[in-house]
Amino acid sequence: MIVRILNEDQYRVPEDMLGELNELDNACVEAVEAGDEARFRATYDQLLALVRDRGEVLDDDDLSGSDLMLPPSDITMAEAQEEFTGEGLIPD
Repeated sequence: MIVRILNEDQYRVPEDMLGELNELDNACVEAVEAGDEARFRATYDQLLALVRDRGEVLDDDDLSGSDLMLPPSDITMAEAQEEFTGEGLIPD
């Protein structure tokens, strides 16, 4: 599975990470719905760290399509309220 973090890199991540990513995505949605910016930031940072730590960065010339696109690390709470709704970025 290919995950792009906007304004950063693309990563090849193992398919078995999808469950962990989905849990963190759902936790982000809950934090945004509660208006808890600190919890959102901490959870989203965990999600990004998981991709960065366990994913393999693709070369710049790799033209693989992204299966999942994540907002940039500096996403604002206002932007998060538009992105992290319903099922979040990763449908259940």
